Amino acid sequence: MSNEQRIGARVLRRKPIDQLTHPGSGMHRTLGVGHLTMISIGATLGTGIFVVLGEAVPLAGPAIVLSFVLAGITALFSALSYAELAGLIPASGSSYSYTYATLGEIVAWVCGWCLVLEYGVSVAAVAVGWGQYVNELLHLVTGLRIPDAFSQPPGAGGIINIPAVLVVVISMLVLLGGAKGSARTNTILVYVKIGALLMFCAVAFTALKAGNLQPLFPLGLAGMSAGAATLFFSYIGFDAASTAGEEAKNPQRDLPRAIIISLVVITALYCAVALAAVGAMPWQTFEGTEAALSRVLTDNVSGSIWPILLSIGAVVATTSVVLTVLYGQTRILYAMSRDGLVPSVFARLSPKTGVPFVNTVVVGLFIAVLAALVPLGALADATSIGTLFAFGLVNIAVIILRRTEPDRKRSFRVPFSPVTPILGLAFCLYMMFSLGLDTWIAFLAWMALGFIIYFGYSVRKARLAVPADR
Repeated sequence: MSNEQRIGARVLRRKPIDQLTHPGSGMHRTLGVGHLTMISIGATLGTGIFVVLGEAVPLAGPAIVLSFVLAGITALFSALSYAELAGLIPASGSSYSYTYATLGEIVAWVCGWCLVLEYGVSVAAVAVGWGQYVNELLHLVTGLRIPDAFSQPPGAGGIINIPAVLVVVISMLVLLGGAKGSARTNTILVYVKIGALLMFCAVAFTALKAGNLQPLFPLGLAGMSAGAATLFFSYIGFDAASTAGEEAKNPQRDLPRAIIISLVVITALYCAVALAAVGAMPWQTFEGTEAALSRVLTDNVSGSIWPILLSIGAVVATTSVVLTVLYGQTRILYAMSRDGLVPSVFARLSPKTGVPFVNTVVVGLFIAVLAALVPLGALADATSIGTLFAFGLVNIAVIILRRTEPDRKRSFRVPFSPVTPILGLAFCLYMMFSLGLDTWIAFLAWMALGFIIYFGYSVRKARLAVPADR
């Protein structure tokens, strides 16, 4: 076999499903369906709903409620595919593992590399947002603010973003305590932020004016679609539960349930919040509003306590997102390390907690530095394109496994396959090509770096052998 043929065989090799599940991996199976659902909600319900309305409402008007429904349906197509594969392949690697079993090693590497971008940069971005919420809460309570020098990164008027570092380090320490303790902490945080959003709905509905909801489509159906494209990124994160495949008590049963339940809860809550917001405040006044929900309460509801309570909820919400997305990042790297595609240190487990401790510390400290010193700007938008790319691959994987493994037991099956996953893929491609040129340039640069690492290190170190290598 020539070198070209040998390399071709290596990059296209697929990992058998039975090798991906790793029943004796050393991780502790402590998470039930409640924990998994809360991990999914915790990673999704956060910064998006608290800041995205200011950008999306001017695009759609009162039809923003239907925009959330459209974006939720778009996410649902991919969620159904995730649910089938999470029950079929309950591995820590999420969509990375799914593509390794179906599309080959090089595609799995690309998918994993996209997830590293999605999870890592988004944690840093959310941590920066957490610092801004803390500053806002401090101002509401005391009238003081943390000076820009210590709450903004260089390039944004500051020296170091200390609050962003603080939330990442705290989350890292919580994760080092073990999956069950981390899940328990996240569950508490999720209940608090759901309570804060329900409080917002209850208070904002008292200021609802029917005239604010008319006309429903002031910018037409195209405006509703544009709003949905912006809002889609509020749904990114529901796949975090699938990274807990090797720490779930009954992954075949519980992972599909957690993914679907979380998406339904999130969509219902988003629609209620959007209806309360545009019902209480004319949609034209949302233009340029970053803290839209706080603005609704401040300008339209009597009593200063409500914006303070909402700000507390926002701080809690972003804390939960940092915790759960950082968790997902470490589990993705754990799976890639175990396969030999990244150094083995990322797969080393603590004998006491079953946590990839070196992985967690290295990733946590790197993201803390990123959040402290880098104004993310357009790079943060690249997390969205990486996510959509991974979602698209998951839809393809469902179609392929239905043909290559038709008799393998599935605890959940995507209805109307292959039509449903094809629609999921189409929606992902539509969203990807609706993103700007800067986002595509950042994404392609990240992919180029990934291919350099793969062909320089991973293709030789991968533990999955092909016959010619033996």
